[in-house]
Amino acid sequence: MSTIELRDARIEDLPAISEIYNYYVLNSTCTYQLEPETLADRQNWFALHSPQQYPVLVAEAEDRVIGWGSLSKFHQRSGYNPTVEASVYIDRDHHRRGLGRTLLQELIERARQIGYHSVIGGASADQTASVVLQQSLGFVQVGLLKEVGFKFGRRLDVMYLQLIL
Repeated sequence: MSTIELRDARIEDLPAISEIYNYYVLNSTCTYQLEPETLADRQNWFALHSPQQYPVLVAEAEDRVIGWGSLSKFHQRSGYNPTVEASVYIDRDHHRRGLGRTLLQELIERARQIGYHSVIGGASADQTASVVLQQSLGFVQVGLLKEVGFKFGRRLDVMYLQLIL
């Protein structure tokens, strides 16, 4: 694979970000969203993010976005402001190359620089690769919610992992 560049996402990256995400909406339990998002949905999401507070990063190779990650508000109540939720999605043709690790490591570093205290990662319990990745970077399981999701005709458990910075 050619050189990978991590950078802050720009508005023109949103179609690629949505395309990567929507693949998983339609084909995976790594998100419990059931209907593909629209570009307007992604634009609204992006408007709630900024490099200084809730960064969105993209991984780019040969001028193509092949993965992305973000830090997002964990909870609406302001007492939760020291905590963020991390998300990482990789283009399906670029798995198992360390890209998810690279993005998550950079998100953790950004969270430290911004001054957050805690990063939460949520994963469908059947998404072993996601759970193992988070644990390899110091996240520990703090909760398991049984059968809270339903997708592809199956009841699904959600695991929450946490990294104290």
